[in-house]
Amino acid sequence: MIATTTRTAAYIGELPNHVTYTKLERARAIATYCQRLRRPFLLAATALATLSAGSAQTTTTFVPFNEFVQGVKATDAAELFARPAARVTDTSSVSEMQQHLLKLYQGVNVSHSYVLDPQTIDCVPVNEQPSVRTLGLKQIAAAPPSSALASPAGANGASKFAALPQLPAGKTTDGFGNALGCEAGTVPMRRITLDQMSHFKTLKEFFEKGPNGSGQAPEPAKASLVTPSTYAHKYGFTYQYVNNLGDNTNINLWRPYIYTDINEVFSLAQSWTIGYSSGPMQTAEVGWQNYPARTGTESSTIFIYYTADGYNNTGCYDLTCGAFVQVNNTYAFGVPFAPQYYSVPDGAQSELPLQFYLYQGNWWLAVNGTWIGYYPGTLYGGGQLANYSNLLEFGGESVGLTVWPAEGSSLWASDGWTNSAYQRELWYRDLSGGTVWDTLTADQPSPACYSVTNPAYASNWGTYFFFGGPGGASCQ
Repeated sequence: MIATTTRTAAYIGELPNHVTYTKLERARAIATYCQRLRRPFLLAATALATLSAGSAQTTTTFVPFNEFVQGVKATDAAELFARPAARVTDTSSVSEMQQHLLKLYQGVNVSHSYVLDPQTIDCVPVNEQPSVRTLGLKQIAAAPPSSALASPAGANGASKFAALPQLPAGKTTDGFGNALGCEAGTVPMRRITLDQMSHFKTLKEFFEKGPNGSGQAPEPAKASLVTPSTYAHKYGFTYQYVNNLGDNTNINLWRPYIYTDINEVFSLAQSWTIGYSSGPMQTAEVGWQNYPARTGTESSTIFIYYTADGYNNTGCYDLTCGAFVQVNNTYAFGVPFAPQYYSVPDGAQSELPLQFYLYQGNWWLAVNGTWIGYYPGTLYGGGQLANYSNLLEFGGESVGLTVWPAEGSSLWASDGWTNSAYQRELWYRDLSGGTVWDTLTADQPSPACYSVTNPAYASNWGTYFFFGGPGGASCQ
């Protein structure tokens, strides 16, 4: 024990000296390191408990929406190049990013904005959000009935956990006096800034699931293939080939630490609803993700992603392009949850219920029992997802260069309940509309870093599995 404690202290001393670490960041580093050593949960849980303080970043100024838009127009490329985290290097890429932001925001009548550190959220009228304007939608589609959220018969699958709010309990305004939350008829849209976009070399790279084309849906039997010396994605996942109209999962919510200074990029847990045929792969994706370069936060956030052509020329996160039509103001994509709703090793657990359903030609998404919005079926052209999905996948994914971040809770799948991350209530909707429990196959292409238990069934959880692992440099 003495030797291990000394090593932990030495490790913290090895944190990069060009970064000023807060107590919060240091606690995260200690917790993750202890988990990677597979030490008892006490120290890790103690360190992680300090995470309730929230993100280490704090917004010190509030920029009104119209002022923000004017700032996009006025930003000089050289100013962006000089910022420490900037990866964009040419004026043409900056100009393309500016034009994209103006296309998203110019002429939009934001009712009000508010701050959830470190992000600003704008309340955008439903009919002025990017997808409605870009796709020229004349009418918003009707949502499925609430009865479509029900689990298959044969299990008492009611959620064990309370709803997961993003707004802090007991507060009605942010630190600048702005009302928290968006009014009816508007949707909360995390503000996308040039500073955030400058973390990527080009607009296309900003839209990609991960750098250099990494972070794509795993293909069973091919998920372990890696191109040397490039950013690569690693998985622990389950899958089922089945014709379906959508799927359901309750994903255990964690926030594994991402060491960006050693080129760790992101870690996530998600479901992939896939159209897999003779044409390019098509997806509708949802889950939680810790991706600091994209969201500006070190906490996991709810995300969505889609592609209609195998991640080549289509695809984007959240509302960053004209794809997803949001109709409900409950959740803002890319924004953390209230701090107390992240799971703690050997302690309180939280989960996020998510469901996709191809209803009247559109892929509708439900979050925590509420229909949030949809991907229009027309996005998929004549591809497989325009008709139905034929491959479902669930699990964890990480991206790194030579070192990969932890997945799930950072602990192995075999550590089980309250320690390992899990997904449960895994079921799909067959082509006749009936609900069926999944019959999944586990795949762990990087077993030195990530593991998955064989999927099982329990009357109070339905179909479920545990997954996760510490990551590291031995994932090749």
